[in-house]
Amino acid sequence: DPSIHPSIDQSTTSSTHLASNSTVQLVVITFSIHASTYRRLNTVFTMRSIIAASVLAWASIAHAFVPTTSFGMAPVKSATALNVAIDTSDIKNGLTVEIDGEPYKVLNFSIMKQARGAAKTTIKFKNLMRGNTIENTYRSGEKFQTAQIDKSNHVFTYEDGNSFFFMDSQTFDEVPVDANVVESADLIAEGMEVMLVFFKDKVIECVLPKNAIYTVTETGPNAGAGKDKPAVLSSGATISVPGYVEVGETIRIDTEKREFLGRAS
Repeated sequence: DPSIHPSIDQSTTSSTHLASNSTVQLVVITFSIHASTYRRLNTVFTMRSIIAASVLAWASIAHAFVPTTSFGMAPVKSATALNVAIDTSDIKNGLTVEIDGEPYKVLNFSIMKQARGAAKTTIKFKNLMRGNTIENTYRSGEKFQTAQIDKSNHVFTYEDGNSFFFMDSQTFDEVPVDANVVESADLIAEGMEVMLVFFKDKVIECVLPKNAIYTVTETGPNAGAGKDKPAVLSSGATISVPGYVEVGETIRIDTEKREFLGRAS
């Protein structure tokens, strides 16, 4: 009711009522067809059929209230635009482009200006399917195509042999990922939510949260005042921590730099 919720757009409310009314009319027509069939065939129109039709009608009405994307489906994964043309001026670290049908991630780049002629851009890429890196130099303004990739959140469940298994946070589907794709695997803890990156329905990257909390399970001997010591985390990784950190403490780690950030509490 717009009087109770004034923030609701009037046109949205009208559209929702129209969708609901149309669904109800469709159900009435369907019931009429069933009734006609009943009279002609002299069959029994059971209570089970009535219940099934009612459930279908209510499901259709409820669907009108679900937020949808421009494609008419509830959002599940985020995706890049398909093959967007860019040039060297659009290059940035972390961007994924498609070269010869394969995804390449920009690791770093540098621009070299020249006294005569256009500047040149040197880009270091990582092939997200093969794992190798390449470095190429391009003239200013050269074109690239962005790779169409899908990203969705998954929860790490367990490791088995050369595969890591993750559960989709929305669909609860289990997704196996090859160990070669998972960087910093020793920092992945059970129950950790990560982002899986898909290219043509294949997982090409596993992105850990920037910061994560771990329990210290073991430490080395103190090396002296103001010096770090090695510590084993609950995930199995070993990093350097300040000498005052003790076993059993929870600490916050920068997963990209593998650095100690501080105590978690």
